[in-house]
Amino acid sequence: MPKLRLREAGPALLFMVVLLTLTACGDTVYPNTTFTRFTDLNSSILSLWDRLLFWGTIVFVVVEAALIFTIIRYRKRPGGPEAKQIHGNAILEITWTAIPAIILVLIAVPTVKTIFQTQAPAPAGALKVQVIGHQWWWEFRYPELGIVTANELYVPVGRTVSFELTTKDVLHSFWFPAMGGKRDLITNRTNYMWFTPNADLGTQAWNGFCTEYCGSSHANMRIRLYTVQPDEFESWAKHQASPAVFNPLAPAAPPATPVANASNRRPAVPAVDTAPAQPSTGYVFPIEKLPAHVVPQTPIPAGLDFDDALLAGGDATRGATQGFMLGGCIGCHAINGVPGAVSNIGPNLTHVASRHTIASGLYKFDGPTLARWIKNARHMKPGVIMNTIGRGEYDPGMKMTVTAGLDDRQIADVVAYLMSLK
Repeated sequence: MPKLRLREAGPALLFMVVLLTLTACGDTVYPNTTFTRFTDLNSSILSLWDRLLFWGTIVFVVVEAALIFTIIRYRKRPGGPEAKQIHGNAILEITWTAIPAIILVLIAVPTVKTIFQTQAPAPAGALKVQVIGHQWWWEFRYPELGIVTANELYVPVGRTVSFELTTKDVLHSFWFPAMGGKRDLITNRTNYMWFTPNADLGTQAWNGFCTEYCGSSHANMRIRLYTVQPDEFESWAKHQASPAVFNPLAPAAPPATPVANASNRRPAVPAVDTAPAQPSTGYVFPIEKLPAHVVPQTPIPAGLDFDDALLAGGDATRGATQGFMLGGCIGCHAINGVPGAVSNIGPNLTHVASRHTIASGLYKFDGPTLARWIKNARHMKPGVIMNTIGRGEYDPGMKMTVTAGLDDRQIADVVAYLMSLK
């Protein structure tokens, strides 16, 4: 009877084995997988994983085979003799103690070695990046380059990048799956992590995440990483360290000093235009090269309306001098070169229009989305500290309707100003 049942179950077991095998096949792309060797950090971790999986599989197969053999070989049979009771087999007991000990050594040695490798100080000459976690966005500082930016990170391939990780509030965790392991951002403590993107990785875009629960918008705290060529990074960095390209708030040049005695003047010298030239926009990751998995697909929440027709007539100068200054934006955001815009409560906006996302990677960066974000950010991202600015909008955080905010035309002017900050 047991043999008949085993034969009946055979086809079902075979079908399950074939089904499990097929799930491991195919050319499906997993852009957020951590099973890559794109950096030295990930290569070390993946090598350790392969070793652990190898020895773990051997142990599983041997133990299960021995268990199945014992169950079948020594099962009770009708009419069979009573099992003999023995005290034990010293050789067998020594063997099954020694073999696991050897396997544990084979696992422990590479594990400890990998820990020391990944926890060691970064090599000399590494690019330093300070990562500061906020609820719910990321601040990036390149102290050696004089750059402060937010949510989108550029690193050159072939060069080690050393991250200094701190938090302004609660616990966060910094992770780019394709680049390697993650590290936590802990209050009153600085953690470190470093990796070197492979030189042949090329210009690509990657997703990053916060992987430590940090509040109501934890899942909305995303990052974009751009691995670029060294010359592309140099162009990007040079521009990011410069003041805002469009700056209507810059102080006017002082008037020329009148000449007291015209008779003592020297011969005229051809006039030279001394006005500073507009800086180039520098390198920006091409939007047409963005893979689909890094392009935000978050829809605008229902009930948040805006007259998009006003965006075509937005006045950048008016948006800077009235909307940005008088609308309260200057109280939270910094723009390099703009007098008074030095706050670091919110993300630095110096070259905000060179980014492809807003709200820490939650939404794509375009005029209509930016307008609605300015109008009522708390409706678009739960718990965000940015005040509701749109006049007549209900603020879900303060549980009240805004009566003294900006109307749609004024918001369109602010959008025009921010879109000019390339």
